[in-house]
Amino acid sequence: MTQLAAVHRIPAIYPVREIAEVGGLMSYGSSLSDVYRQFGVYAGRLLKGAKPADLPVLQPTKFELVINLATARALGLTVPQSLLGIADEVIE
Repeated sequence: MTQLAAVHRIPAIYPVREIAEVGGLMSYGSSLSDVYRQFGVYAGRLLKGAKPADLPVLQPTKFELVINLATARALGLTVPQSLLGIADEVIE
């Protein structure tokens, strides 16, 4: 995914942080670790005998913005300081 964007020098935003960690420009999406934690809580409730119909539907509550500055430099982009300031993580 990131290779195609890099070959054509297209800045792209991805839904999961792992893609930004391996070379994507940036990602904005729900925290996978938080989603997996919610899965575990649900599984625990089911194993304790809760009925699936009685469990509430949950939506992600934590979102992360990750910016990869190395990729930005490779694409010749300057990331505004205001965007860097609100990012959850900046990868050098």
